[in-house]
Amino acid sequence: MSTFTMPSLGADMEAGKLVEWLVKPGDAVKRGDIVAVVETQKGAIEIEIFEDGKVGKLMADLGQTLPVGAPLAEIVGAGEEVPAQAAEPVSETVSEPTSAPVVTPELATAPAPPPTTIAPAAGPGSSPAARARAAELGIDLSSVSGSGPGGAIVLADVEGLAKSAPAPTPSAPAAGSDARTNFIAEMRKAIAAAMARSKREIPHYYVTHTVDLTAASSWLSAANAERPLEERLLMGALLAKAVALAAREVHQVNGHYGEGGFTPSGEVNLGLAVALRGGGLIAPAIMNADALDLAGLMAAMRDVTTRTRAGRLRSSEMSMGTITFSGLGENGVETMAGIIVPPQVALVTAGAPQPMALVRDGAVVAATAVTFTLAADHRVSDGRLGAKFLLAMDRFLQTPEAL
Repeated sequence: MSTFTMPSLGADMEAGKLVEWLVKPGDAVKRGDIVAVVETQKGAIEIEIFEDGKVGKLMADLGQTLPVGAPLAEIVGAGEEVPAQAAEPVSETVSEPTSAPVVTPELATAPAPPPTTIAPAAGPGSSPAARARAAELGIDLSSVSGSGPGGAIVLADVEGLAKSAPAPTPSAPAAGSDARTNFIAEMRKAIAAAMARSKREIPHYYVTHTVDLTAASSWLSAANAERPLEERLLMGALLAKAVALAAREVHQVNGHYGEGGFTPSGEVNLGLAVALRGGGLIAPAIMNADALDLAGLMAAMRDVTTRTRAGRLRSSEMSMGTITFSGLGENGVETMAGIIVPPQVALVTAGAPQPMALVRDGAVVAATAVTFTLAADHRVSDGRLGAKFLLAMDRFLQTPEAL
């Protein structure tokens, strides 16, 4: 028997609030299953489990704010019996902590928008996360059938109605607008503190390189001409794939730096910086991005962007990134330099692809190009390796058909 604990969802996370159980004692679970929802600075995060077994005793009540490492549930392995006391359900009464939750700035990322304030009288037999999402969507919980323990309405039940539910057209500002404004202000304070700490503790160095995108642009236009509109690729997918492939080749930029020094990663889990409406960024990871083809990577980028802005991310996406990419898209400026997301050791930024004056065979020509900037940790690599990484990206983008 093992204990499932509150995971760390970021370098500075110290606590999270348990708002929803998606399993009950006796349920079978397997690696990757979502078993709970926890609210942090980043919003509602779906917590995954990383072992197979059955749920034993639930050891945490809904509404509790728990530190990283606190026990959440017992997991019973194969051949073991679920203890008799596991049948006792955890109270679903939301108990507010006796002290304010510990809130620390998240290094180099910002939280997703908070859910709408939960009205205690709405939806008896529903989880806090379900009530919050229902309030946001304007869904009457009395019309929702619950699939949770004891028939309780859980977040998934509300999400199931989201597509068919008509969008509300309020005649006055939304009920949670003041709370959201305050949250954005607090988020900006957290970002300020996080950036200062990251720059103070990590010896950044920067390397910049401009890449000719003529070959990539021509290939992209031809490839998209044969695809339906909903399956067309964006240039950002090619840039992200080049980052992932170069990170696999130059492993000193791909991994984590901890108390024991640098640990390179055998996977390239590419953090993708997503701009939140209202301000701020959050950078969830796309797992094994180097192994995805361009269509798969494009689909993953669309999916993670949609779920980030809806505040529906998974714990692995928030904790397992190995390098981060941030692009300004088509309407940005020429260059941008970023700040590393600890415990990662590198971050790549891309300015907007745009016409630039380039030199070919001694002549100045106008061509579409993009400027990349690598921010890297000088404790792990140096300018020579940084240059090797950016030149590898350049090489990959000159043969886009092989990406």
